Amino acid sequence: MHIESHETNGIQIAEITSDNYLIEKEEDGVDLLGNLYYQGFDRMIIYEKNINPTFFDLKNGMAGEMLQKFSNYRMRLVIVGDFSAYTGKSITDFMYESNQGKQVNFLKTLEEALDKLAM
Repeated sequence: MHIESHETNGIQIAEITSDNYLIEKEEDGVDLLGNLYYQGFDRMIIYEKNINPTFFDLKNGMAGEMLQKFSNYRMRLVIVGDFSAYTGKSITDFMYESNQGKQVNFLKTLEEALDKLAM
């Protein structure tokens, strides 16, 4: 795991990269949240390829439980990736609704993510 810090408009944003899954279960997301929160970050970018695809199956509750923790700690999150493989109505509606707010967003590029988190 590599953490790169970006500063935009005086705001520190953590970009997390890895060659492997960083989030395989809810606890992994909570651990990552705690690690970055402890380091002083309140905004994070992670890539879709680093999240177990089961996260995007809303029936198992993993996304909801994990993202609730992010909301509780006010850690803004952008997941960057190509989400075209997720075509189910529930997940597409979830991503659409999330993108209407600021807490959790699903975007295509790092540049979009940095712009969103700088606001």
